[in-house]
Amino acid sequence: MNANILRPFVFGLFFGLAAAIAAEPLPVITVKPHAVDIAFPAESLVEAVQQATVGAQIAGRVLEVKADAGQSVKKGDVLMRIDAREAAEAARAAEAQYANARVSYDRTKSLVSQKFMSSAALDKAKADLDAAAANRSAAGASQSHATIVAPMTGIVARRHAEMGDMATPGKPLFTIYQPGTLRVTASIPQYRLKAVRGVNAARVEFPELGKWVDAVKVQVLPTADAATHVSQVRVTLPDVPEATPGMFARVHFITGQSEKLTVPASAVLRRGEVAAVYVQTADNRLSLRQLRLGDAVGQGEIEVLAGLSAGDKVITDPVKAGIQLKTAN
Repeated sequence: MNANILRPFVFGLFFGLAAAIAAEPLPVITVKPHAVDIAFPAESLVEAVQQATVGAQIAGRVLEVKADAGQSVKKGDVLMRIDAREAAEAARAAEAQYANARVSYDRTKSLVSQKFMSSAALDKAKADLDAAAANRSAAGASQSHATIVAPMTGIVARRHAEMGDMATPGKPLFTIYQPGTLRVTASIPQYRLKAVRGVNAARVEFPELGKWVDAVKVQVLPTADAATHVSQVRVTLPDVPEATPGMFARVHFITGQSEKLTVPASAVLRRGEVAAVYVQTADNRLSLRQLRLGDAVGQGEIEVLAGLSAGDKVITDPVKAGIQLKTAN
């Protein structure tokens, strides 16, 4: 179709939409001072309260991998199998050693009963039998370590080995955590500790999720890092299904309340360093008023330091306000 024919249609559609938006009533709030929480923000990371790193206890090549990151597992589920041929050979050798020690003990016991050997020889045969039995049990346990199982019910956070890799004792294979028990840990400088120690309430912000939650518990650890001189504060979270260990969060420790004038963050227009809101005047006209803003307070609210007075009517949808103002002009 010819572009010259389409152009009037597009322009007509645009102006029709603009006129429809201009006809809609604007959402308005009347600002006034109200009690808001005074909070001290601190950056933190989400971590799991219940977390385990499963490591290898024997050496061998990884033969089979049955779990991957993000997978839900139950306690006792098989996660991985390791080549246990060396452990199996050691178990057979221990079994043979035990059988030999058993025969030797029975023979010595018979000879002692016939007065052909001393009781000291029987004691030594008994000690050899006990040592062989312990060695057999240890070899059997090592053989069972070739099958890696989940130590808890949870989610696999990370798999550290691939099929064909060489597993060695102490090498981590899986990291598993329980999703329902999460917390955040924040680092607090020493000059802030006095204010934070008496805090029992905090709100946790997840900027990437656009979500705020109330903390369940605030705990200041009784130690400080010798290099950075900061203390760790653990904040227990409620159930947040979207949160995962390692995610960034911001903790707002509530230290009191104060009367402040605020506006919704969604009502603020920002152009570089300039912030403004649309205000409805007494004669129902719209004007763009520049503001000097303070810190974010509460959920989705920003403190106004200058530019507004109590009783001013602020438009909470600046896009609609801008369209109406442009249409009216």
